[in-house]
Amino acid sequence: MDLWTQDTAVMIAGPAAAPDVAMTSLRRRHGRVDAAAELARVRRSYAGPLLVEPFSALDLPAIAAHADGIVVGGAWMQDFQLLRAAARTGRRVVVQRAPAATLDEWLSAAEYCVAEGNRDVVLCEAGTRTHLPHATIDLAMVREAGRRWPVLVDVSAEPGLALPALSAGAGGLMLGEDAEQALVAEVRAKAAMLGPLIGDERPTTVTDARAAIDRVDAALATLLERRAELAGTVQRLKPVGGFAGRDPERERAIVQAMAVRAPRLGADRLARIMAAVIEAGLEVSEEHDLSLA
Repeated sequence: MDLWTQDTAVMIAGPAAAPDVAMTSLRRRHGRVDAAAELARVRRSYAGPLLVEPFSALDLPAIAAHADGIVVGGAWMQDFQLLRAAARTGRRVVVQRAPAATLDEWLSAAEYCVAEGNRDVVLCEAGTRTHLPHATIDLAMVREAGRRWPVLVDVSAEPGLALPALSAGAGGLMLGEDAEQALVAEVRAKAAMLGPLIGDERPTTVTDARAAIDRVDAALATLLERRAELAGTVQRLKPVGGFAGRDPERERAIVQAMAVRAPRLGADRLARIMAAVIEAGLEVSEEHDLSLA
């Protein structure tokens, strides 16, 4: 299992939600199940990469036999014996940050795994307890920790933070063992759109370059569709809409602002591109209005 070789953010959720990587917790069973039997049951329904949170170190042999990685929950981040035992299985170890842990304490927990000869460590930000009803994700800490290790962010309590977490450098998202398949699909689609905007790909082959272009084009298509929708809203709100209501000064201002962000394209090329985009949006708006008439 390698969470970090795919081109989009990794979605982690329960096996039934069609995630990229499944996650299940034996801790939630409070030691009332046989770990080997429970994980064998999970494996009968899910053959992909699997992360498991143990109830105790006694579950580690079963996890090593059936799963690809071990999750050490935030409350047990400083259980150094558990960290060391998890690392000795040779499986990937996901270390969740304890609610009050500092960055140095979080990084130190990862080093306990390294000391056992296992560098296959991923950090997971699960939030800090505050006055709010759920933990508050520390995006600044995500960015800083990501300079040392791959980082996941647990957004199960607040899925709306998925895109900010990815923008802060998270390579994957934990959406919760009980997440619905529709939520996983929705977040995956949004992440695919965001990826080309925040990534720094350096393809070295034609195949890789074309794949990167395909991802940018997918994001671009989504943005163009959204722009056309918003343009239609503007046309309906203006006193004079449609082609007759075009505002050349506004269009020039748009092009100049875009030229600052895309200096290699320049204002002249962007003007031609945006003219086509604006006209296509107006056509879509008029077609929509006619369909409602």
